[in-house]
Amino acid sequence: MTIAIMQPYVFPYIGYFQLVKAVDLFIFYNDVNFIKRGWVHRNRILLNASDFLFTIPCSEVSQNKLICETRIAWDGIGIKKFLGNITHAYKRAPYFEQIFPLIQEVVSAEVEFIDEFAIGSIKVFATYLSLPTRFVVSKGRYNNENLKGGDRLIDICRKERANDYVNAIGGLELYSKNFFHNEGINLQFLKSKATQYNQFGDDFIPWLSMIDVLMFNSKEKVLEFLDNYELV
Repeated sequence: MTIAIMQPYVFPYIGYFQLVKAVDLFIFYNDVNFIKRGWVHRNRILLNASDFLFTIPCSEVSQNKLICETRIAWDGIGIKKFLGNITHAYKRAPYFEQIFPLIQEVVSAEVEFIDEFAIGSIKVFATYLSLPTRFVVSKGRYNNENLKGGDRLIDICRKERANDYVNAIGGLELYSKNFFHNEGINLQFLKSKATQYNQFGDDFIPWLSMIDVLMFNSKEKVLEFLDNYELV
C-alpha cells in the first residue's frame, strides 16, 4: 500500500491533490504543531488579475498548539466577506456554478477547529473529482506522539502496513531516502510539473488554490492535470 502523510491545508494548491491521487491512503497529520506562516489556514486565489492571499481567522494562534487544537474565529460577517471575494473573483469563470456551491458547503459546515475546516475543503473537492483515495486523521490513531520527525512517520507507515511512502517535494530537505530504506520503506517525493490554463485571458499566475484550477477547467481536464507530476 502507498500512503501520504500531510498537514491539512485550507483549499490547497494542485500539488496537494496530486499527492492525494497518487496514494491509496492519505493521512491528515493534524496532531502536529500549527505553523503561523504556513498554509494550514490560508491560501491564494486570483482576484483582479493578481494573486490574493485569503486567511481563515483563528483564535489564540500559537506554534506551541497543535493544528487540531486551533479554533476557527470568524462570524457571519467574515464568512460573507470570504464568499463575496470568491464570487467577485470567479463569477465569470466557466465552472463557477459547479464549484461555488462546494465552497459554500465547506464554509457553512458547523466545525470548531481549523483542521476540520481544512479537511472538509479537501474532501469536498476530492469527492467532486471522484478520487478513490481513502482518508484518515492521525489524531488518536497511532499513539506515537512521543516520536519525532522521520521516526514518527516510519511508525505510521508500519502501523498502516505500507511499504511505499510519498512525500511532498518540500520533504527533500527534511527526510533521507536511505534512512527510510533502512527501515524497509520506499520513500519518494512528488514534484509537480508546470500546469497552465486560461485565467480570463490574463497573464497566467501559477500555484494558486485548487479553487482557481476548478473554476477554469472541466473535471476531466483537472484529472489530467493531477497526473502531471514526477516521483523523484
